[in-house]
Amino acid sequence: MARIHSQLAAASLPHPDAQVEQLARRRAGLKLGFYIHATAYVLVNLFLVVLAAARGQGWAMYPMLGWGLGLAIHGAVVFVFSPTGSFYERLLARERQALGGDRW
Repeated sequence: MARIHSQLAAASLPHPDAQVEQLARRRAGLKLGFYIHATAYVLVNLFLVVLAAARGQGWAMYPMLGWGLGLAIHGAVVFVFSPTGSFYERLLARERQALGGDRW
């Protein structure tokens, strides 16, 4: 009976390859979202700069600065502070080492 129970428990765990696939899809999705955001930023702000220059005005820098700040924060979240990012993984490894070392 215990053997059957352990086999059922092992069967219910996701396969390591499936976990890697899920993580890879999540990371790719986060990065793709950032790239789409950056492309929209460039295209829209290019249009705004052309529009403002055609009228002899310089107001286009204000939306660029505000949206640029949002884009920078988005990039930091995706590439630095994301649970799938290297910064998070370094912090996690440091905490694991502080809590017990080689158990992880």
